[in-house]
Amino acid sequence: MEEIICCALMNTVKRRNYSYHLSPHVQKLFINPDPKMTCCSFFLRNMNSGISQVFQRELTCPICMNYFIDPVTIDCGHSFCRPCFYLNWQDIPILTQCFECIKTTQQRNLKTNIQLKKMASLARKASLWLFLSSEEQMCGTHRETKKMFCEVDRSLLCLLCSSSQEHRYHRHCPVEWAAEEHREKLLTKMQSLWEKACENQRNLNVETTRISHWKDYVNVRLEAIRAEYQKMPAFHHEEEKHNLETLKKKGKDIFHQLHLSKAKMAHRREILRGTYEELMKMCHKPDVELLQAFGDILYRSDSVLLHMPQPLNLELRAGPVTGLRDRLNQFRVDITLHHNEANSHIFRCGDLRSICIGCDRQNAPHITATPPSFLAWGAQTFTSGKYYWEVHVGDSWNWAFGVCNKYWKGENQNGNIYGEEGLFSLGCVKNGIQCSLFTTSPMTLQYVPRPTSHVGLFLDCEARTVSFVDVNQSSPIYTIPNCSFSPPLRPIFCCIHL
Repeated sequence: MEEIICCALMNTVKRRNYSYHLSPHVQKLFINPDPKMTCCSFFLRNMNSGISQVFQRELTCPICMNYFIDPVTIDCGHSFCRPCFYLNWQDIPILTQCFECIKTTQQRNLKTNIQLKKMASLARKASLWLFLSSEEQMCGTHRETKKMFCEVDRSLLCLLCSSSQEHRYHRHCPVEWAAEEHREKLLTKMQSLWEKACENQRNLNVETTRISHWKDYVNVRLEAIRAEYQKMPAFHHEEEKHNLETLKKKGKDIFHQLHLSKAKMAHRREILRGTYEELMKMCHKPDVELLQAFGDILYRSDSVLLHMPQPLNLELRAGPVTGLRDRLNQFRVDITLHHNEANSHIFRCGDLRSICIGCDRQNAPHITATPPSFLAWGAQTFTSGKYYWEVHVGDSWNWAFGVCNKYWKGENQNGNIYGEEGLFSLGCVKNGIQCSLFTTSPMTLQYVPRPTSHVGLFLDCEARTVSFVDVNQSSPIYTIPNCSFSPPLRPIFCCIHL
């Protein structure tokens, strides 16, 4: 085994032309060694020579200064341990500088450099055999090298000891095999930890962004409630006061919850990073020390992956506004679809004053095909005035509806949505187990409960606003202000299958 390792290292030096780094005397020894000297004895004899130094330099990570573990090569050609690279890039932008040549790099989906990994493994094996060949590591009973590792009592044994009565029924394997197997287990666990750390960081960024905008969002909702009551008779004053105070209190409670959620994620980030660094240090230990110190580190790492904090599902529910629907119904219009543009997933219901959108087969059992997405357009166009209609969304998601400018319709005739400019809509998307509402122009998340029945749209061409209301709750969802209308405006309905 020793000779195989050393021959592989010597052949690699010849194949990669590393010999130009060496002195003429060492080159002569390496390229044309004494035929009486075995590969192993040659390498071991020259471990402290220039040859060994060249190998160590080529197979050493410039960050941690240890032999590579899971090496990756970035686009400038320099290589690093993946864990070292990850830890040094975690909190900086995608575009960064190489630690060696200072060139800018943006490579993120890095693949393991297999050849470099094999060479680093060979170098570790050579160091292992140098360690095992010392007098101190000889079996005191049989005077043989301890080549075997007993996984039960985590000790090194010679071949004769591993066959003894004491160890006969234990699981044994060569030391270098056991070390590489344990190192690969660590690397696999580290990858899981890193993926969770990245997920946690994304969630932390979400909560941080929400905190920075939350007070402004609450104020916008409060102004929307006030605006609705200004259009109502004066006797609604007590209801307005109650709804505003309730909304303020809910807003403060959610703000406090966001800070707690952010603190939990920040704490989890430190735990994940600390565990990752602990596993990385274990990977870098010499083979024998790694095997003997391995213990329950994988079990402890698994426990860290449990109970990962998730972003809060924010719902700032407003109280019902009495008479809201009655006021809007004064501007009720019939919405019909172009017969050649309607899709089987959109169908009229009731008195043709509402449209039903469904992405769930249960909502429309007659559907036989499930296209990936569709757009449908209302037959009416609007240039001035005020208009109101309702859409039945049911318990579905991945839908959107609203109005659009003429030029937006022209650019999206083929069913693909290329942008939101000129589109004024409310949408619902499902992400995991949560559904999120959003409005466009500009794209804004709406932290309100998902409507499960009818949603109303109120278009005011003169005020240049598009408002959405939860009909069943008699509550405003959001008003898109200062819309850049380019009449004629046309209703639009969209549903996407994911």
